[in-house]
Amino acid sequence: MPTTIREALTKWEEKNGQKATEAIRIDLFGQIPPIEKMDAALSTLTKCERLSLSTNSIEKITNLHGLRNLKILSLGRNNIKSLAGVEAVGDTLEQLWISYNNIEKMKGINLLKKLKILYFSFNMVKEWVEFMKLNELPLLEELVFVGNPLYEKHNADGDWVNLVSAKLKILKRLDGYPIIRETEGE
Repeated sequence: MPTTIREALTKWEEKNGQKATEAIRIDLFGQIPPIEKMDAALSTLTKCERLSLSTNSIEKITNLHGLRNLKILSLGRNNIKSLAGVEAVGDTLEQLWISYNNIEKMKGINLLKKLKILYFSFNMVKEWVEFMKLNELPLLEELVFVGNPLYEKHNADGDWVNLVSAKLKILKRLDGYPIIRETEGE
């Protein structure tokens, strides 16, 4: 029997001595047994700015509509196949940590207009057409993309950093390292 969000929140409240509905940061990672569904109990976390649901068995992003102050969402190490559902926090989300999932398509990423940091390593993105959707994020400064098939191919070819820095001109950090660009006239 999987852990529900409501059960995980009850455990969190007991451990932290605080009401989850009043908390700014909530960590529900690594539940035993794991959380499988992002159920409606999440919508009660209206004050939450940082939510971690990493290392569970979540397959779909759902029920984020009530998290109107959410800035950091951690969903790494789950079974997520799509970004559908993340648009519910598109007006506030600044960081999305979603590495080690099974996401192949970047559909919906463009709705995260305040996103500055995207940790997207070890997913399944294979094509530049998907990667180029990141150009629709006007504030994106930091990206980790290691382990995706697209990265693996171009890293082996030795042209990953040059290609990405040319395609995502606003990016400042790639895969943990600063991007050094030549300025005009050099």
